[in-house]
Amino acid sequence: MSDRFELTRRSLIASLAIAPSSLVHAQDAPAYPTKPIKVLVGVPPGGGTDAITRMFAQFLQEDLGQPTIVENRPGANTSIAANGVAQSAPDGHTILVASDAYITVPLLAKSLPYDPFTSLMPVGTLTVSPFVLVVHPSLPVTSVQELIAYAKANPGKLHYGSSGNGSASHLGGEKFKMLTSTDIVHVPYRGAGPALVDALSGQYQMSAWTPLAAAPYVASGRLRALAVTGDKRLDALPNVPTYAEAGLPAYKHQAWMGVYVTAGTPKPIVDTIAKVIAKMVTVPAIKQKFDENGVQPYLTTPAQFSEMMQHETVELRKLITAANIKID
Repeated sequence: MSDRFELTRRSLIASLAIAPSSLVHAQDAPAYPTKPIKVLVGVPPGGGTDAITRMFAQFLQEDLGQPTIVENRPGANTSIAANGVAQSAPDGHTILVASDAYITVPLLAKSLPYDPFTSLMPVGTLTVSPFVLVVHPSLPVTSVQELIAYAKANPGKLHYGSSGNGSASHLGGEKFKMLTSTDIVHVPYRGAGPALVDALSGQYQMSAWTPLAAAPYVASGRLRALAVTGDKRLDALPNVPTYAEAGLPAYKHQAWMGVYVTAGTPKPIVDTIAKVIAKMVTVPAIKQKFDENGVQPYLTTPAQFSEMMQHETVELRKLITAANIKID
């Protein structure tokens, strides 16, 4: 991913560089920011998503010179926070930071008060996070191919745990089943904490976790790692192969976080926020903090982010329909 990230970073910075002959004259651009900025996030304080959001808000404040406040609006899988931004003035002073649940929830919810593609505008991505496929050490497999063979030899006997119906871990498990034509039973939990407790005790045999959650238990031998998503091995788990190396190159599944503003926000304001993101994710201290939270910097332009959302929505809709995935 590093080469692609560097190319994207350069193209983004170049596209946002101010050239008076080709862009809106400074006197025609709206003043921004003119008051404190609110950054909404749909999770409670604490945890990785909240931590990344607070890093972004702090950097935004330092770069733009206006107080920036993080407002946690948990509930309904980010839709409460998203609706708060959708209902705000299109002036860039209310911003949403959300995980990929932002595009998943609308595919599963019966109704929402906003449309993810018309009520808000994508500004850019902040991070991407791979997943680690782990099994309980009592399971007699040491590779992805052995896991697939075991599942096929024992249809309906393997169970995989997730942090809830419609969660990233649920979607990833269903994608694995479809690609491998295996019969594995889904066990949903209400949150990652209870799911991890039962993973360690062997209540179910397989699951997928972020590197931050999985690495300590892999190191201690309480879980066995079989593969990681992404294009390269992880520094925290150098002996764990990628899915491609493990013989399943078609399996792609990563979590990401992105930044959004209200639809109708003027392009110069969107570009200003995008420039802040472009600078933020290249700062060594920020990269180190990202690594501590188990994520990697991932940069896109507003247009690239929009295209990525459209593509992933199409793929997710196919998966959700085929697997008949529903939320509680």
